[in-house]
Amino acid sequence: MKPPVRKIRTNLGLAQPEFGQLFGVHPMTVSRWERGELVPSPYQQALMAEFGKAATKSKVEEELKSLLFAAGVVAAIYFLLNLAKK
Repeated sequence: MKPPVRKIRTNLGLAQPEFGQLFGVHPMTVSRWERGELVPSPYQQALMAEFGKAATKSKVEEELKSLLFAAGVVAAIYFLLNLAKK
């Protein structure tokens, strides 16, 4: 079952360009995922599922945007995956 891309993205408080940055894809790809025109790869779907778990935690949006801006994508992904485990 494919994850609800738009819901995960908005729960994380990210715009399409920021969400695309996490996956190394163009914002248009994110838009096409959300409209059901493209399907994320199984790897991307697995990451999205974990990100969806992290999105339920408090203050995710503030921390995530700060990490994306200051430390980069790898730090943001690490943060989300660790948060999803808690």
